[in-house]
Amino acid sequence: MVEKNKRIQLSEYESATRESKPTRSDAIEMHGNASSAESASEVPFEEDNVSSTKNGSDGMEEEEGISRLCESSSGNCKPENDREVLETLTAGDSSESDGAAPERKPMCDFSDHRSDVCDMEGDIRVIGKNLSSVMLVTPSDHKGSRDRNESWQIRPYPRKFDDSAMAKVRALDLTSPHGDREAPRCTVNHAVPGILFSTGGHSGNCFHDFADVLIPLFQTAGPFQGQVQFIIADRQGWWMHKYRPYLMKLSSYDIIDYDNDDRVHCFKHAVVGLRAERDLMIDPAGAPEGYSIMDFVRLTRSAYSLERDRAWAAAGEPPGKKPRLLLIARGGTRRFMNLEEVVGMAEGVGYEVVASEPDFFDVGRFARVVNSCDVMVGVHGAGLTNFVFLPTDAIVIQVVPLGKLDWIATNFYAEPAMGMKLRYLQYDISVEESTLKEAYPRDHQVFKDPESIHKQGWFKLRDIYLKQQNVELDVNRFRPVLRRAFELLREKKYS
Repeated sequence: MVEKNKRIQLSEYESATRESKPTRSDAIEMHGNASSAESASEVPFEEDNVSSTKNGSDGMEEEEGISRLCESSSGNCKPENDREVLETLTAGDSSESDGAAPERKPMCDFSDHRSDVCDMEGDIRVIGKNLSSVMLVTPSDHKGSRDRNESWQIRPYPRKFDDSAMAKVRALDLTSPHGDREAPRCTVNHAVPGILFSTGGHSGNCFHDFADVLIPLFQTAGPFQGQVQFIIADRQGWWMHKYRPYLMKLSSYDIIDYDNDDRVHCFKHAVVGLRAERDLMIDPAGAPEGYSIMDFVRLTRSAYSLERDRAWAAAGEPPGKKPRLLLIARGGTRRFMNLEEVVGMAEGVGYEVVASEPDFFDVGRFARVVNSCDVMVGVHGAGLTNFVFLPTDAIVIQVVPLGKLDWIATNFYAEPAMGMKLRYLQYDISVEESTLKEAYPRDHQVFKDPESIHKQGWFKLRDIYLKQQNVELDVNRFRPVLRRAFELLREKKYS
């Protein structure tokens, strides 16, 4: 039995931000549980999920991707050639002494659990379309001819532990031939570095767009201050249009369509793949220039001309001005069945309420709606990722469905939200608030033993707890959470 009136302490917050890092004293406030009004429990490691979308909720109907966080302790890492950490590829002679074999400079790092990245300098030739290869003809520190041809393969999308994502990413051949006679002649010579990455994988789902592409791209491209050429594989026109403001902020050059450009593009410096650590988070210690997730938030506000940097505060607002609350109105699964009733209750607490579904194509329009709000309420799912547009000190309230989903709720949304200087509250629904009660008897393992469902595999868990389940909030039970959020808005947390 969990105790009442306690807060859940987060496990060690792995991704410190340069300016403000939530510590273990920054607790997630938990409200509701099948057995109590407020709960406290340890966050277990479980298989996690984020959706990949097609035609529906969050703009499309969700097709849940298998997105397991691969950590060495989790058992979810997939070794390649029976080795979890691949050898570091090298290129070029960096030193020679006393006849000893020359030490070679690292070119590719395959050791990270999330992404493979090749950072090359020298005579680099990028050949797209049917050939799909990148050639490092001569490394910048080359001091003699090579004794053999070398080649490797890379899929430039930072979710390599997720087979379902990587199956939709084009494989590129990375070669280092013996001399330039085997290399095609340059068609275009570039004076700036190039970054080659994929927008395949789970792209199209809001969570994955940010976690797998936009934030990793910011980490990788940011240090070049716009003086970098993007080469995109698995290019999707609608995706390019959707996130054009980000791409234009990060690069001053027209994007090269790797799959359809038959020219040979030559660079002196190129990066294949994107750097990433955790979903929706940046570790400044490992990021170029010490970038933090707040640097990405500032880029976001600039890209979409978002006006508000700070959430509502009673002391600084005109008389009569109410804080604004956004209800994420999902159109597919895990939606609010009694949305109008929830809106009426929230208005009674004192909020101006907006109920809106994310616009799949017009990110800017919905970003401005989110930025105009002070509190965001949503059921666990990709739509919550839009908290990236909230002003500092705003509050995110995640409504967590039945199914023992604490781990994914915490790692995918709670910790990232706090890293972006947002306050976080969590509401765990009761059996009476889940539509699963209409599909299963009360003594079914779905309610009594969620762990037994987890043990049947990811797809079983997904189908029951994420695809079959909608939420009918008990407004009387949920009202104290909105009142608590109102109190927090009066307290300025971040300077």
